[in-house]
Amino acid sequence: MTDLLDPDGLRLPIKIDTTSNGEFVPIPLAKENRLANRLALESATSNARRTSKSRRDFLRSSCGVATTLLAMNQVNAAAGKQGGFFDVATDAAFDTQLAAAAVDGDEFIFDVQGHYVDPNGSWLEQVPEFAKPFSFAPKANCEVDGDDPHAYLACLGRDEFIKDVFLDSDTDVMVLSFVPSTPDAEPVTIEAAAATQEIVDELGSGQRLLLHGRVNPNQPEDLERMDELVERWGISAWKTYTQFGPGGKGYYLSDDIGLEFIEKARNLGVKVICIHKGLPLGANSYEHSKCDDIGVVARQFPDMSFIVYHSGYVAGRSERAFEGGGSDDGVDTLVRSLVDNGIRPNSNVYAELGSTWRYLIREVDDTAHVMGKLLKYCGTSNVLWGTDSLWYGSPQDQIQAFRTFQIAPELREAHGYPEITDQVRRQIFGLNATVPYRLSASDVAAATRRDALQAKRDNYRNNPNPHFQTYGPRTRRQFINLLRNSGGAA
Repeated sequence: MTDLLDPDGLRLPIKIDTTSNGEFVPIPLAKENRLANRLALESATSNARRTSKSRRDFLRSSCGVATTLLAMNQVNAAAGKQGGFFDVATDAAFDTQLAAAAVDGDEFIFDVQGHYVDPNGSWLEQVPEFAKPFSFAPKANCEVDGDDPHAYLACLGRDEFIKDVFLDSDTDVMVLSFVPSTPDAEPVTIEAAAATQEIVDELGSGQRLLLHGRVNPNQPEDLERMDELVERWGISAWKTYTQFGPGGKGYYLSDDIGLEFIEKARNLGVKVICIHKGLPLGANSYEHSKCDDIGVVARQFPDMSFIVYHSGYVAGRSERAFEGGGSDDGVDTLVRSLVDNGIRPNSNVYAELGSTWRYLIREVDDTAHVMGKLLKYCGTSNVLWGTDSLWYGSPQDQIQAFRTFQIAPELREAHGYPEITDQVRRQIFGLNATVPYRLSASDVAAATRRDALQAKRDNYRNNPNPHFQTYGPRTRRQFINLLRNSGGAA
């Protein structure tokens, strides 16, 4: 394969930029982030010469990843940010064995939050003629044939999803989730998601891609279509947005409409409800982004599993230890709801990391407190891996950063946070999610190890060609245009 992507090696393998998932305004990088990116590229240039590689080839290697993480450590330490760090040996910057030991792995990786855009969806009927949704994405400038003004969206569809998730990352299984939308304006419908699942199944073992069923019980038709989502589409869990609804107003799971939704989910036999929390979708529904209702319904329905997407995190918020009842925002609202309702760690409430982990890589002190609180109060068996990709491109950089992250011993001792051991990482990466999703990690691993997709991955990795780019909005203008041009559905 010829290196067509970033031939000069100007993109870092750990993508620290302002990209958001379209649910929060992109937040400018701190001075330390910009400095770390610059130092990483300078170090990669030097280390590439030392190892007799081109900079592009070096950055594609484990040593390139290690070099980037070490630059982040150096800058964070100089800035006094030492609550967390990436546990990478200094010599891993040019020693392939040390680098591989740090950033490579063989864990079972089950990503419970993935997304992509259907390039032919009926949602385009709601888009103004002049609009070009998602045109800011780097791959939207690809060459396409024909006169269709939205033909470029094909470059952001299924093929890109498969390459980024299953070839350029170590992900074994992913859940294809949905964004907040009305039934007539979904960027990905259940029909399109199922068609993608079929394509992945043809390449794989039939166990690579699971589907959510989107339900917002406070808008017309959603409760009624739950039966079809189970019977026709075989969904694995429900996805709901408590912040979303008519007039921009959300709902609580503990409301009458929320309880009706939970009861119907239970009766239909799909007892996993994934709830978008944190990352407020608008001022009108900010209150519904908090997790106050989670502990209430978890106590009321002990046979149901509640997965809190984004763990209630609010991007840009400074997180500290949960003390004295905690703050009135962010992850603390989840912790307080669990404590106040007597929900013990490793019970029926799970915290999912999509977008939360990706943002927190920028701020290691906040990362240490968030991970510490989730592991302490939700439990080491109840924190789930999610990446919110493809908004952030391939999830491989999130995987590699998590393989190395550690909470500083001083912080663990001060607040009772557990150490992130190799076993805890394996649990978070995939083993924990197999419980609510009722999968056997060993059975799935055995099947995927010998399927066609694994053979394709092995062959591809003889000469990989990752692009190291992100797809989500990176500026306030791009964010606003995305909301306008996609009906506010992203």
